[in-house]
This record gives sequence, structure tokens and C-alpha cells, in this order.
Amino acid sequence: MSAREKFIGVNSITFNKQFKEDLDCYEYLSSIKWENGYSCKKCNNDKYYKGKKPFSRRCLKCKYDESPTANTMFEKLKFPILIAFHIIFKVSTKKKGMSSMELSNEFELRQKTCWTFKQKVQQVMKSSLKSPLTGIIHADEFVIGGPEEGKKGRSKGAKKLIILALEIVEDGVGRAYAEVIENSSAKELGSFLRKYVSKDAELITDKWKGYAPLKKEFLKLKQVASEDGKNFKELHIHIMNIKGWLRGIHHHCSKEHIQDYLNEYHFRYNRRSNMGSIFDVLMKKMVFFE
Repeated sequence: MSAREKFIGVNSITFNKQFKEDLDCYEYLSSIKWENGYSCKKCNNDKYYKGKKPFSRRCLKCKYDESPTANTMFEKLKFPILIAFHIIFKVSTKKKGMSSMELSNEFELRQKTCWTFKQKVQQVMKSSLKSPLTGIIHADEFVIGGPEEGKKGRSKGAKKLIILALEIVEDGVGRAYAEVIENSSAKELGSFLRKYVSKDAELITDKWKGYAPLKKEFLKLKQVASEDGKNFKELHIHIMNIKGWLRGIHHHCSKEHIQDYLNEYHFRYNRRSNMGSIFDVLMKKMVFFE
């Protein structure tokens, strides 16, 4: 079986040359979906012939006809698949992504239509949780939302409380993950850290009491005074960048959907050194979403 041809790059002109019409998109989806061979969803037979729709496959045994979009995030798409490909390309390769309003203006679709599809894209941008952070990790919580009268410290009021873990490497920072939490208790903090941080990591936090009980699990957990962020400089720069991105691109996002935006931000951030393959990686997630 010959290796499929992956789209590599972030250049719009190159992208437009490869994807000129819907057929090009169906062919690409087909190459992803059946890259490791065909198996009928109904009877597991591995023999097929051409189906009704472009690049669909019909089972030779039970006659089940499966299109490249079936059981993917593209199923029942309400607009041309070529536009969907362009939206995914823009959202994944532009440094700051694109808001649903910007997508609406560029592709002449309703803003709600763009927002609904972009939500699907954001959902598959979540971490697979297969590669926990290792080495030196800084972790802290922050809030998203405007200031509230009478609310100080870790009291979040109506704001959204987020916990962030950032990998500190020799030449700067590595990967990062963030998640919405209900409060800064050891239970909430521990739930996040178990998912995203290796137990062998050298985990460094501030003096907040919620981290102390976690030293039983994270044996290298060390608590140091924040000194108004001076001891966590990289972490606080990252937090300010997230807040600036949300204000500048999206202006407002509800608590219900803030996790999707955090997933989007870190999907791009964690692949900033491999942007050439980011579109193809995201396309595979759109096909094999969990």
C-alpha cells in the first residue's frame, strides 16, 4: 500500500492549488479514512468496489455504501466541504486562529453556521492525554473575566477559574495545557495534574494550600513563594497571552465553551514548531474523533 500524500505547509496559495473543488476534499478524506485499509463498518469485510458518491466505498459482501464523510465530523455538513477545509486550514495555521465572525465574513456563511462548525473543530483539538508533561513543570491558576467588586485572591465570583501547567525547557518553554476548574481545592487541582503531568515531573507551584496534599502523589512537587509572579515569569507571560488572545480575537466566551477555546489555543501552541503538518494532524482528528 502506497503512503498517502499529506498536505504540508501553511501557505494559502499552495493550499488553494491542492484543494480547488469538493472532489479534492473527498479524495483527501478518503485517503485518511482508509489509509490502513478498508473494513466494512457493518460486516468487517475488506473487499469493496466504487460507491455511489465520489470516493465512497461499497462493501462487496453486504453492499453497505460508506462515504468519506460518514462517521466523521464532516457528516451532515450544511455547506460545501471545500469551505470546511478552508475553515480548518485558517483556524489551524493562522497564529491567532479566526473568530466565527471573521470566518463568516470571509466565506459568506452565517455567523452561527461558522460558530457551530468551529465548535466541532475545537472539540477535536483537545489533548489525547497520551503524552503527559515531563521535566520541570510550573503550575498555577488564573481567572478569565473582568474584575468584580469585593472579590479578591482565589475567590473567582462569576469569573472562570483556570489551571495551567507549563513545561520549562532549556531554551524557554515547551508544551502547555489548561483546563477550567470549579475551585482551587486539592481535589480539582489533582484531577487536572493527574491527566496532564507525569508523576515523575519536577512540579513547582506557589504556596497555595490546595497543592500541599498532592505531594503524596507527585513526590517531586515543590512549593515556592510566587513573589507577585517573579518566580513564575514564563507562566504569567503565557497567562497574559491567553487573555490577550481571547480579548483581541473572540472578545467574549461563555463559561460553557471556555474549555473549547483553551483547547484551540494550546493545540496550536503545542505545535508551533511543527506548523507544516498541523492541518493534516487536525484533519485526522476530524475523521477519527473520539
